[in-house]
Amino acid sequence: MSTLSSFENQITGAVERLSESVVNIDSVRVTRNFSYGFVPIEGKGSGIIIDPHGLIITNNHVIDGAARVQVHLKDGRSFVGEVVGSDSSTDIAVIHVEADNLPNANLGDSEHLKVGQIALAIGNSLGLQGGPTVSMGVISALGRPLPGADFIFEGLIQTDTAINPGNSGGPLADINGNVIGINTAMIPFAQGVGFAIPANTIKWVVQQIREKGRVVRPWLGIYGTTLNEMLARRYELPAESGVLIVEVDPRGPAYESGLRVGDIIVGINSQEVKQMKDVVATLSKHSTREEVDVWFIRLGARRSSKLRLREAPLPQQAITRR
Repeated sequence: MSTLSSFENQITGAVERLSESVVNIDSVRVTRNFSYGFVPIEGKGSGIIIDPHGLIITNNHVIDGAARVQVHLKDGRSFVGEVVGSDSSTDIAVIHVEADNLPNANLGDSEHLKVGQIALAIGNSLGLQGGPTVSMGVISALGRPLPGADFIFEGLIQTDTAINPGNSGGPLADINGNVIGINTAMIPFAQGVGFAIPANTIKWVVQQIREKGRVVRPWLGIYGTTLNEMLARRYELPAESGVLIVEVDPRGPAYESGLRVGDIIVGINSQEVKQMKDVVATLSKHSTREEVDVWFIRLGARRSSKLRLREAPLPQQAITRR
């Protein structure tokens, strides 16, 4: 068998296995229209079965605000889906259906992905009938922030694999059929620019939802922006990297520990902070009620303050980057 035929068989085999665990999700939201009163609006997306007992992951925006969620399996069966929990900060939702012995996908390890690696996208593209749509491309970049979004969309996988409306919540997979992410967004009017949430982020969110019913994040209580050389020079700041604090929530641990607007965070414990995603990554390794040492620069002097983390008060989310 030729190398090309062998590679083709590997791709088709991965698609056949994975497509069994891809579901179509129909959602109905009820909105108010001044002319017609309350009007139902239908939405379509995709999802992935990750547990044979009916646990499914999808994007939060696929089911957000839905009055009814209907899940359609590849074998033709349909179930009413119950939303177990969701996290708007990572755009991940967990749905459960009353079924057993379902074909489930394997969540891979997104930590060791490489740019240029082949990626497969499978989903309910454009809501077309006749089964999921498959497209193939490569991983274009790793650790991308979604343009114009908050820090919560840091760390995304960028791919040139064709992603269309309806693909949201469907898998991005490697050539062995392991799910390396779930497709979450495309850039309108751009070609070959799509984004997926990494599998390791999905695992963490799913674990939080299953154990606690929601995602619990340590909270500093700051609004900050990544400092760069141009910003530092323009405002004559005493550092060229770090996180410049532009607002401090008076309810938060940062305020209580003495951090103020204009301080530049350069480290948390032994972890150097060069940009906002370093703060997010470091905090994700800690739990609420833990104490951390925050290193910062104020008036040209390097200082430190001990801070006890806690969960963000509702409805505010952990940390925000402007």
